[in-house]
Amino acid sequence: MEFIGKIIAVLPAKGGVSNRTGNEWKAQEYVIEDSTSSQYPRRMCFEVFGADKIAQFNIQVGQDLKVSFDIDANQWQDRWFNRIRAWKVEPAVAASAPAAAQVAGAPLPPPAPAAAPDFLAGDVKDDLPF
Repeated sequence: MEFIGKIIAVLPAKGGVSNRTGNEWKAQEYVIEDSTSSQYPRRMCFEVFGADKIAQFNIQVGQDLKVSFDIDANQWQDRWFNRIRAWKVEPAVAASAPAAAQVAGAPLPPPAPAAAPDFLAGDVKDDLPF
């Protein structure tokens, strides 16, 4: 799944040591707001897991991003919680870069010629059954 919007909050990083494996872990949460709906913007809190991913994505407040994520649910003390974990984060403008290049002054290609219709207004041949 994907969500495109602007980062409005960067929450403090969390870390610890896994009870199961004994390895250290680090995770950080971010809040992104949908930039397409104006009156009622949607917001999503997502998590990036792993110090390497946190450093690689380098997410900052105010960035316009496209976040690819998975949703999973975890149970803890008879309650269920959803976890939205990002696996890919990229600038939102990357998808519209070709369009932006054309707007920036690059010449537009000529339109493709339209194919001539099979019939013309002055045709005497009328093979419609009605």
